[in-house]
Amino acid sequence: MGALLSTWLVLLMSRPGLVSCDLTDGNTEHLKREHSLMKPYQGVGSQWDFWGSTLVTSSYVRLTPDERSKQGSIWNTVPCYLKDWEMHVQFKVHGSGKKNLHGDGIALWYTRDRLQAGPVFSNFALFHGLAVFVDTYSNDDATDRSFPYISAMVNNGSASYDHGKDGRSSELGGCSAEIRNRDHDTYLAIRYSRGRLTVMVDVDDKNEWKSCIDIGGVRLPTGYFFGASAATGDLSDNHDLISMKLYQLMVEHSPEEEDQDWSQIQPSVSLLKSPKDNIDDPTGNFRGTPLTGWKVFLLLLCSLLGIVVCAVVGAVVFQKRQERNKRFY
Repeated sequence: MGALLSTWLVLLMSRPGLVSCDLTDGNTEHLKREHSLMKPYQGVGSQWDFWGSTLVTSSYVRLTPDERSKQGSIWNTVPCYLKDWEMHVQFKVHGSGKKNLHGDGIALWYTRDRLQAGPVFSNFALFHGLAVFVDTYSNDDATDRSFPYISAMVNNGSASYDHGKDGRSSELGGCSAEIRNRDHDTYLAIRYSRGRLTVMVDVDDKNEWKSCIDIGGVRLPTGYFFGASAATGDLSDNHDLISMKLYQLMVEHSPEEEDQDWSQIQPSVSLLKSPKDNIDDPTGNFRGTPLTGWKVFLLLLCSLLGIVVCAVVGAVVFQKRQERNKRFY
C-alpha cells in the first residue's frame, strides 16, 4: 500500500498543467541559427523566403496587415535534420476589431513542402508533417470552447483542416489562450523529442510556460521545413512574428533508432481512437496517448479507492467472523 501511494503521489505531481514542462531555457549553445528567425532578420532572402502580404521590418515580420482577404507566409529554406528539437515563437496578434470581430489566425509548420499557397491559414491543405494552429475566430456554432484556440495536427497528406469546424475532426489536443491585443508579446513553444509532442504557452508575460498540448506516439521525419503563415478573411488582424528560435535537444537514442533512416518516416500518431472521433468530444480536450496525464491519474485514483474499499470491507467481514466464532467458545 505504501509503495502504491508513493507512486500515485509522484504521478499526481507530474500531471500536465500542475508543473512546468522540462523545456529548454534558451541555451544559446544549442540554438540552430540556420533554422531561426531573429532581428534584424538578416537571413531573410537567403535562409528564409516570404510570400504574399508578408512585410519584413526591422522590428517584426508582419504576415498579414489588419486588412481583409490577406495571406502571407515565411519559410526556412534549410531542411531540418534534427531528431529532437524545440521551437520558441515570439509573436503578437493585434488589430482594431472588437471582440469576435477579428480573424483568422496564425499557423506554425514543420512540413515536407514549403511555399505552397492554400486555404489553411494561407497554406496547402493536404500537407505532410506537423501544424500548430493559433485560431482567433470561431467558425463553428459550438460554444464549449473560447477563442483564440491553439490546436495541433499531424498529417500524411490524407486529411484536411476543416475550417468550418475549427479543425475539431483532426486535432490532437488544444487549449484556449488570450493572445490577442495584449500589451506585451506572447510566446509559444513546440517541443518534439522521442516521439512526444509538447506545446506550451506564455501569454501573461510572466516568463512561465503553461501546458497546452502533451501527446505521445508522434512520428515525424527529418528533412522537413519550418514555416509560419497567417490569413485574414472578412475579418482581419495584424499577425506579427518577432522571432522563431530553434534549439537542438541533446537526447540519447538506442542503436536501432540511430541506424533508422529518419528521413523516410511517415508522419503519424499512435492513437487510442481515430482523430475523427474527436468530433464527438465536446470538451476539445482529446488526448490520444495510452495512459498518460490525467488518464493515469484517474486510473490510479480509481485503483487506490478500490483497494481502500476492499480493505475496509475485508476488515469488517473479518471482525464479524471473529465475533461469531467467539459465540461458540
